[in-house]
Amino acid sequence: MVYSMTGFGRGKAESPGHTVTVEMKTVNHRFCEMVIRMPRQLLEMEDKIKKLIQTYIERGRIEVFVTISGEGIVKKKVQIDRQLLQEYIHHLQQAKNEYGLKEDIRVYDVLTMPDVLTTVEEEKQYSPIYDLVLQASERAVEQLVEMRRLEGAQLTADVLAQLEHIKNARKQIVLLAPQVVEQYRYRLQKRLADLAGGIVDEQRLLTEAAIFADKADINEELTRIESHLSQFVQTLQKKGAVGRKLDFLVQELNREMNTIGSKANNGEIAQFVVEMKTALERIKEQVQNIE
Repeated sequence: MVYSMTGFGRGKAESPGHTVTVEMKTVNHRFCEMVIRMPRQLLEMEDKIKKLIQTYIERGRIEVFVTISGEGIVKKKVQIDRQLLQEYIHHLQQAKNEYGLKEDIRVYDVLTMPDVLTTVEEEKQYSPIYDLVLQASERAVEQLVEMRRLEGAQLTADVLAQLEHIKNARKQIVLLAPQVVEQYRYRLQKRLADLAGGIVDEQRLLTEAAIFADKADINEELTRIESHLSQFVQTLQKKGAVGRKLDFLVQELNREMNTIGSKANNGEIAQFVVEMKTALERIKEQVQNIE
């Protein structure tokens, strides 16, 4: 089954004191890349979330957003640097005596001095929130995978339809290919007859026709196209990430089609080659989004 690399999922988990919401979105990427944005107090959960996602997804860029509402997950307390405060008071008192200042030193004045008051975060027990994060993450990734599956089914249907176009065009080329040599032989015979006054050197005619037939032979390319098309369908039916192999097959099909176009020397065949390449271009666009 084919999965798309684009999708979105949201999961939520709640407790009496907290609500955790996890959102995930994925886009195309050659490998599996994750970016997780969450409160820094929960950063140690990052590896667990990544491992969870990797059990579901093999390719794509995944962005994860974790938000927590409810009771604060951080307890803060105020600390006073008493030694620094004493220094400020000492120097202020010294300046007051030295310059004859009459104003009293107020508590507000010294407490607002730089670095006297600081806030620090106390360690809290986060394990209940950890469980909520994992629950919400699993629900989000399951929803994400389902969306990728549905889009993957649509991609598969479109790709199969385009493959059918290529198969039909290939069949027409198979029928036309033998006529190319015969048409060349006829044109060559007429040209030689015109040049030699109606007398044709049969040996020369056979030699030239054989040389042309060898150069214009596209049977090997047609056979390879048939093989690649068969592999393409088989790959679409496999489990796991198949996008890279499909991309490789697209490149191989394009190479064979270009070779046929350059060797065939026939207008009708060239038209069918254009049809094949048009369908292949559509497949290429779709394959870029397949996991």
